[in-house]
Amino acid sequence: MTTKVGRIAAGVALLAVVCVPGQATATPERRPSTVTAPAQPPQAPQALSLVLDGGSFSLRDAFAILAGRPVTAQLAATVPAAMNRTRQGALAALATQRVYGWNQALGPLKDRPLSPEQAEQFQRNVLRSHAAGVGEPLPDNVARLALILKANQMARGTYGVRPEVPQRLLSMVNAGVIPRMPQIGSLGTGDLQPQAAAGLAALGEEAPVRYMGREGPASEILPQAGLPREFVFQAGEALPIVSGSTVVAAMLMDAVYRATALADQAEGAFALFMEATRAEQGSLDARTHKERHIPEEDAVAARLRTMISGSGWMTEEGRRRLDPANYEPRIQDAVSVRAAPHIMAGLRHVLADLRRALVREANSSTSNPLVFQRADGRGYEFVMGGNWDASVMGHLADSLNAEITDVGVLSQELTGRLLSPRWSYGLPANLAGGTVGLNSGMVQVQTVAAALIPEMQARATPAGTLSRPVKDGQEDHNTMAMASVRHLQDNLDRLAVILAVEYLMAAQGIDLIAQKMAGLPLGAVTRALHAEFRRYVTPLGDDRYMTPDLERAIWLVRDRRLIPSAAR
Repeated sequence: MTTKVGRIAAGVALLAVVCVPGQATATPERRPSTVTAPAQPPQAPQALSLVLDGGSFSLRDAFAILAGRPVTAQLAATVPAAMNRTRQGALAALATQRVYGWNQALGPLKDRPLSPEQAEQFQRNVLRSHAAGVGEPLPDNVARLALILKANQMARGTYGVRPEVPQRLLSMVNAGVIPRMPQIGSLGTGDLQPQAAAGLAALGEEAPVRYMGREGPASEILPQAGLPREFVFQAGEALPIVSGSTVVAAMLMDAVYRATALADQAEGAFALFMEATRAEQGSLDARTHKERHIPEEDAVAARLRTMISGSGWMTEEGRRRLDPANYEPRIQDAVSVRAAPHIMAGLRHVLADLRRALVREANSSTSNPLVFQRADGRGYEFVMGGNWDASVMGHLADSLNAEITDVGVLSQELTGRLLSPRWSYGLPANLAGGTVGLNSGMVQVQTVAAALIPEMQARATPAGTLSRPVKDGQEDHNTMAMASVRHLQDNLDRLAVILAVEYLMAAQGIDLIAQKMAGLPLGAVTRALHAEFRRYVTPLGDDRYMTPDLERAIWLVRDRRLIPSAAR
């Protein structure tokens, strides 16, 4: 977004002196509380063209889809023939094998046989009965990604479905048709409710879809999008739609995409906090972090050193400036400051584990049953198992939730330090810009962060430990992974607000003492972060209506405007 830079009003003397040395002496014009669209429309992102072979889907592809890039996807040229061979082998195997979801019913009714004449109606009934989800639908980009993941897994050729099935899902993606996939109902044991809704849409039933900004039944929307109204799932083709954990995977990929940007911005906010409090740089010394043997910790500390490189504020001279007559060496900062690289390294460590797990998940067979060629090469056989189980993803989601919650707690603790003249080493009480007492400053801004912490902590309880049996005991252990990723997504929303509070308060702390620090520069990266923040939010002088300031700060975080250059 571009902004005009205006001069501070002549009558506000304080704001004329809060600019950081080395920066222009102008601050941005006040913006309205609602962030408006850029004056110039953004350039259309380049379309992403995917060729799915069941083995090479990457997180880079997933993140591009989640970022909103237009996408077209198709099966690799060799995939249809391989899928057709497996399909024929599967149909032949049914002559001698009773198979769950093919010639037998599902769940607690698994012992009920199905005749060949019932197969087609059974596929439709499976999707109708399982499409019982409620609540908010998946965001469009997440739903689009879930369909692509399902098609990619089918391309492995172990599900026994015709290639027309993944091609139908991809035709919807390519046409811009997004099924409405409710989030509530899945236990993480397969995709069940949300993917059943997508399957009904693919059939051309009344299930709602979104297209060109409007929502309506698939039976009406599909022809408007240039697609055939109807599609028929044949024997065994409905179960692989709902069996597997592609919705959990898609939501977790989105969480990793969001959490990575928030981790970057948490480091940037911490670097600004260090400048505002003129922190000791010794806690970032490469030698001490190398001795811990945690690669992610080394990397966090290295990025922070880059951000504050060249800072004159974080020196003995800088620390002496506020009260030279009473200055005593600080020796070391509080635990929240010294241990910040270790805390933020925990988040990076879990993100790395998740990236590895999710790449595996995207390129694996996660349905039940699976179809394999016999070891002797004589035909195919069905193998029943539990590959739909999302335990690994669910527990990793719980771990990521714990880590982002800990980063949220850290951020909130740091903002609490900024309010206290004793804990901040001399910043004005409450970060008040005018006369302290007459002005209350940012005390209530900080409580916004404090109010969200118990909400984050409550929702960071590991849902993966809360299994319960359902369906007459047939599903007697459930991962609850969908609850895990939903709680994680909610807490990512909260963390964005908490980091926005930290940016707002750290920038204010810097501005309040900038005049006393004249001649001493901020670090190269922290100076740029401060300048970017001040393009949209002016420093606080006398008390004013604070909600618009905080809303702009939240928008900056959510729009990834405050990712430090050291993290790119």
